[in-house]
Amino acid sequence: MDTPATDVIVATRTAFAQVTALAVQYGFSFIGAVFLLVGGWVLSGIISRWAYQGISRVHGIDETLARFFENVLHYGLLVLVFVMVLGQFGVQTASIIAALGAAGLAIGLALQGTLQNIAAGIMLLVLRPLRVGEYIETGSVKGFIVEIGLFATEMKTADGLYLMAPNSTLWNTPITNHSRESSRRQELSVAIGNDTDADPVKKEILTIVKSDDRVQKQPAPRVFSNDLTADKTVLTVQYWARTSQWSETRYDVIDRLKDGLSSKGIVLK
Repeated sequence: MDTPATDVIVATRTAFAQVTALAVQYGFSFIGAVFLLVGGWVLSGIISRWAYQGISRVHGIDETLARFFENVLHYGLLVLVFVMVLGQFGVQTASIIAALGAAGLAIGLALQGTLQNIAAGIMLLVLRPLRVGEYIETGSVKGFIVEIGLFATEMKTADGLYLMAPNSTLWNTPITNHSRESSRRQELSVAIGNDTDADPVKKEILTIVKSDDRVQKQPAPRVFSNDLTADKTVLTVQYWARTSQWSETRYDVIDRLKDGLSSKGIVLK
């Protein structure tokens, strides 16, 4: 007959055998998971660096955008590796993927405004309607671009104030870039009395404007009558100058016109 001591021994041996079998089974799974985790971590780093180097070679891709894609790829691969590691232990990965998808949807809805700024930042960096150092103007902001980030763009106004604009506000509105083109047209108005002969005044204005070396020869400057009232004729002066010299040229040409026309006895209205 079996004694209680014998029953204990048998139960102990059975339990030990089961523990041994589980240890062997999950031991191999643990070792495989460790190799998978380490290998996946190293491989994801290598692949993301390769992707960064490849994206960086593409003309017009900003450094910020290249780093962003590198990080997205790196952490996306790590999430995939983590799911594969859980699969090593018999966890149903389909439910995990579904949960991650639901969590991503919830986070996306909660951070909708932030994601809009990120998407707008990516588009600004890819299409490059503005670059660092350029002066831009929209319906709500204007200033020099200091840095284009994924969430917001840092700017400095003409009077030296710091300005941060969310990327979505820049992307969803027309942008006037004052610095992109190498040359800009300037337009000035000169009003003379109706009793003054306009043709000699036009010739004198052209002489004064062309005397400035910063005024471009082509397209050639021109002067034409643009408005007429009961007591005055408004002449419009148009010329082109380099964008970097546009403002200073305007100020100097105005002074030259005032002094030059006054010296010829031409009275301005």
